[in-house]
Amino acid sequence: MGKITGFLEIPRETPAARPVEERLKDWCEFEGKLPIAKLQEQGARCMDCGVPFCHSGCPLGNHIPDWNDLVYRGKWREAFQRLQATNNFPEFTGRVCPAPCEEACVLNINNDPVAIKLIEKNIIDQAFSEGLVGPMGPTQRSGKRVAVIGSGPSGLACAQQLNRAGHLVTVFERADRPGGLLRYGIPDFKLQKSQLDRRLDLMTAEGVTFQVNTHVGSDTPLGALRRQFDAVVLTGGSTRPRDLPVPGRELQGIHFAMEFLEQQNRRVAGDSIDPLTSITATGKRVVVLGGGDTGSDCVGTANRQGAASVHQWELLARPPDRRTDEMPWPNYPMILRTSSSQEEGVERRYGVLTKTFSGEDGVVKKLHAIQVEWERKDSRPVMREVPGSEFELDVDLVLLAMGFLGPEQNGMIRELGVALDARGNVTTSGFMTSVPGVFAAGDMRRGQSLVVWAIWEGREAARAVDEYLMGKSLLMSTPAPLVG
Repeated sequence: MGKITGFLEIPRETPAARPVEERLKDWCEFEGKLPIAKLQEQGARCMDCGVPFCHSGCPLGNHIPDWNDLVYRGKWREAFQRLQATNNFPEFTGRVCPAPCEEACVLNINNDPVAIKLIEKNIIDQAFSEGLVGPMGPTQRSGKRVAVIGSGPSGLACAQQLNRAGHLVTVFERADRPGGLLRYGIPDFKLQKSQLDRRLDLMTAEGVTFQVNTHVGSDTPLGALRRQFDAVVLTGGSTRPRDLPVPGRELQGIHFAMEFLEQQNRRVAGDSIDPLTSITATGKRVVVLGGGDTGSDCVGTANRQGAASVHQWELLARPPDRRTDEMPWPNYPMILRTSSSQEEGVERRYGVLTKTFSGEDGVVKKLHAIQVEWERKDSRPVMREVPGSEFELDVDLVLLAMGFLGPEQNGMIRELGVALDARGNVTTSGFMTSVPGVFAAGDMRRGQSLVVWAIWEGREAARAVDEYLMGKSLLMSTPAPLVG
């Protein structure tokens, strides 16, 4: 431990975001930077706990106290080495992870937690700037071939680990560029795609092959891949959006959130969008249905496009401002949080149930809703409509950001006939599906979750594949955390 009294003497400090009026004019990352000396001070706040609960809060089991201390001492190379030992893509998690590690920080019991996410991001950024990050290919090849279907964070982590174990890995992606959710789901103001492309270039240099515009289970039969490869890993994600089957849903101007977000990411990348299918918020009255991260991303995107107004509605009740007895430390608390996008301008409302849409000439013009209350019956939440609370809102664009229902059931899942659980996710035993030699990982197996969980899933699936192919594996395994 570096500075024994650091957590007593140094307050938590994070960089200020760029001014709202400035960042709304571009698609660059919104967060500013701290000087190196300030970052070292933040590392000094780590208490090097006897039982570091940040480990249990992080699915990857990152060696957080180790690299906090190394940053405090100015040993950035060593800090990077400790970080990359457990996390394949800290430049992603350091930007988009909600930091369950900080909620589990022991200092968070009665003080502000250590700025773990900030330190993590700066370790990898410093490592790239100093030229410390380079290809880490295998010393020898096994001769085994593995197909990874899906190039989101889980598929990328799985592919990188398997490649480092010596196997020949091909990643298949149905889109025109690899990256999955990182590419077309997360806006550039949270994760600029130069961060993603830099990592993909490194993986290519390490020996991973990427094959895009390949829709396995549609234009490419999975049976053919199984004959070509010794193992197959399904990492296609949870991509079936939750719909809202109410009267008026068929009206123009009502779209799933991911359709809206993908188009804008393509615009930023320089792609042309067909005017007939273009979805924009410019000059429109926008309502986002769903209060999670995807909904927040829609808010930030709509404001940057110049929406006339933005509302964000959530069916559930307003979360509490701080932990309650039902959310004890070190568990991740479901409290009220305000994202950077929401800070940029939005009217938030909770306990709202959309009843119908109405419009003119086939285009949505009004949203009709009612206020609801939640109460517990037999330990289960029950929704009750509040009599006389009906209201309506003039709208031009409605974005459905209400979560996802699991992987797509057609295509490769139907072709394989793999067993599914009650929620429609692929069931596995040791990450192998009910079909021998076929594995699954990430949201396709776990259900909709965090990027950091996707990376853990990919790493663990890679170890399972390596054991299946070789009889044993030297790839590191990280037990799933007890909390979070």
